[in-house]
Amino acid sequence: MITDTHTHLYSSQFKEDQSEMMQRAKEAGVTRFFIPAIDSTYTDKMFQLEKDYPDDVFLMMGLHPTSVKENYLEELAHVKKWIDEKKFYAIGEIGMDLYWDTTFLTQQQDAFRTQIQWAKEKKMPINIHCRNAFDEVFEVLESEKGDDLRGIFHCFTGTLEQAKQAISYNMKLGIGGVATFKNGKIDKFLNEIDIKHIVLETDAPYLAPTPYRGKRNESAYLTNIVDKLVDIYGLSFDEIAAITTQNSKDVFGI
Repeated sequence: MITDTHTHLYSSQFKEDQSEMMQRAKEAGVTRFFIPAIDSTYTDKMFQLEKDYPDDVFLMMGLHPTSVKENYLEELAHVKKWIDEKKFYAIGEIGMDLYWDTTFLTQQQDAFRTQIQWAKEKKMPINIHCRNAFDEVFEVLESEKGDDLRGIFHCFTGTLEQAKQAISYNMKLGIGGVATFKNGKIDKFLNEIDIKHIVLETDAPYLAPTPYRGKRNESAYLTNIVDKLVDIYGLSFDEIAAITTQNSKDVFGI
């Protein structure tokens, strides 16, 4: 059993062949799919996905940092409404993204901190998005750290030191296609991180692993990431699958 801890299966890029894509994933051994939220415009699609695949799909709820705009308080109210009414398995994806735009830096910080506090109140993990914002994300995590803070640092692309810092906040590292890139860098030090801190993800339809880089990603390609971790850790394919799935269970509680 392999677990994809971060996949946008509701993406329009899967509109034409979603069922076939899901079948390919299951045939590859990927049987658990954790679905991050972006903003209110995707909520109905997420709920439909859960309805279509009730035994396989597990939803998160949250406001993605690139969706933090002038109306972010309305979007946060949408998140709060749903986490009060329905079962979700994490608050995510949340965090900070200063790659595209720094206009709403303060609002991103506020949204991130607010959603972390909701997660702690609900005893839920968080799923962190971080792009060009390690210092800013760590500043918020430092202020919120404690036994009630836990989750996944999605699509981890930092240094060994940043990996250790993320782990110090009770975060697992979400490892995906970047680990297979020639210039991905994280493969150079992952063997210094105990595999108990690692979970697998695709971030499909984005960040397809080698040899599919540049093409649409899908959950079946998680096996390429397992193969890479086999090389890095010197464990068998089945051992990597079992350990990382157990790590995901430790985070999500299911």
